[in-house]
Formats: sequence, structure tokens, C-alpha cells
Amino acid sequence: MIEFRSVSHAFDGVPVLSELSLTIDDGEFVLLAGANGSGKTTLLRHCNGLLTPDEGTVLVDGTPVEDDLIGTRSSVGMVFQHPRDQFVAATIGEDVAFGPENLGLDRTEIDRRVEHALEAVNLAGREADRIDQLSGGEQARVAIAGALAMAPSHLVLDEPFTGLDEPARRSVLSRLESLAAEGTGVVLATHDLRDVLGLADRVIAMADGRVVLDEPSTGALEGLAALTVRVPDRQSTPTE
Repeated sequence: MIEFRSVSHAFDGVPVLSELSLTIDDGEFVLLAGANGSGKTTLLRHCNGLLTPDEGTVLVDGTPVEDDLIGTRSSVGMVFQHPRDQFVAATIGEDVAFGPENLGLDRTEIDRRVEHALEAVNLAGREADRIDQLSGGEQARVAIAGALAMAPSHLVLDEPFTGLDEPARRSVLSRLESLAAEGTGVVLATHDLRDVLGLADRVIAMADGRVVLDEPSTGALEGLAALTVRVPDRQSTPTE
């Protein structure tokens, strides 16, 4: 469980989150919607201690994030908007292994996690491939694999479809759908709900650093229509 209790955060005195309270349960697939500048990225970066609240508390599994950063980052895997920003190694295998290595795991367990994470994103056997030679969609899948290798209970993704062509977008969507079906909680921030609304259990929309909508996905369209969010056509099937 990820819990925000009256969290506020400002940059250079400009409020970005304002007394925000929110609970995300284990196993939920949550869409975090809102226009650029609504506070989505700032909220997500509080989930694993990349940012610290100016006021309030963020808890993961009942423990304040700042009290156990290693445990938090094991439980909450983060995928950035631009995957290249989080790569730390030249090859796929080295990069995916980086997180487990920093947990101090033995080599057998690290290799097992890397193998399973790459299988989950359809990159099995490509450990030696150079990341700088991959397509945008492949890089997004490597970033997801790196998060999965930490064996998180939640996978948090910030605008993961930015810059992806349609085949790459659908490949990433397929992986997220499979992970959610296996019980991994997914929190996906996006301003474009095409294809993803049908995967979600819940939609949370933000504006000006506050939650302005929190509804089951089946009933969220009416409220979203008033926000700067790309709403799917009611006649379309989001996962087709």
C-alpha cells in the first residue's frame, strides 16, 4: 500500500502538491491523469523517496518512506518518462542487474531476477545488447525490466508512452496488462487515456496539485471530460 497523508511540496516557493491525501492499494491498476503541470510527476517521485514532502507523510506498507529508503525502493519500482534518464550501464543485462546488485544479493539470485525480468518484457537472451542501439520501445521495456528486477509490489510509470510509435506503445501496454494480471500494482501517469482506460481499476485526476477526481475507471469519463485529458471515444474499445 502507498499512502499520502496531507502531503505538500513546493519548488522555489511555488506549491506543486497541496495537502494531498491518497491511498493506493496493493494490486490496483491506477491511472493518474491530468494536464502537464498538474503535479503528477511530483507525486510519483514521492512514492520512492526521490522527493521528500515539505509537509505531511508518505508511507509504503505502513512505513514512512524516509525511514526505510532501501525497502521502499524495493517495493516501489519507478520508470521515468524518458527511460534513457535512468540507465546506468551500457548493456541490457548490466543495467537490469544494477538494482539487485545494490541490494547485496548473491550472484545466483541476481541472475535469476535479471532472467525473469527480461522474460517479462520479451527481451530474454538479449543481456549483451547495447542499450544505445535499441529502439524507443525496447528502451522502455528495459526500464520496466530494471524496475521489475527489484521484485516490487508496485510499478510506478511516469508518461511511459512519450515518443513511442504505435507498435512500441502496444508492446508496453501488453506487458503492463500481464504484470497487473499477475498481481503487481501499477500506477501509470498519463495525460492521454487512449488504450489504457480499459486496463485500469481506478482513475485519479489531478489539477493544481490536488486530487480533483477519484473514481472507478468505469465511471470516470464524465468527470475527465472537464479536464485537459485526452478522453477515449465512448464507442472505442481501449484495449483493442
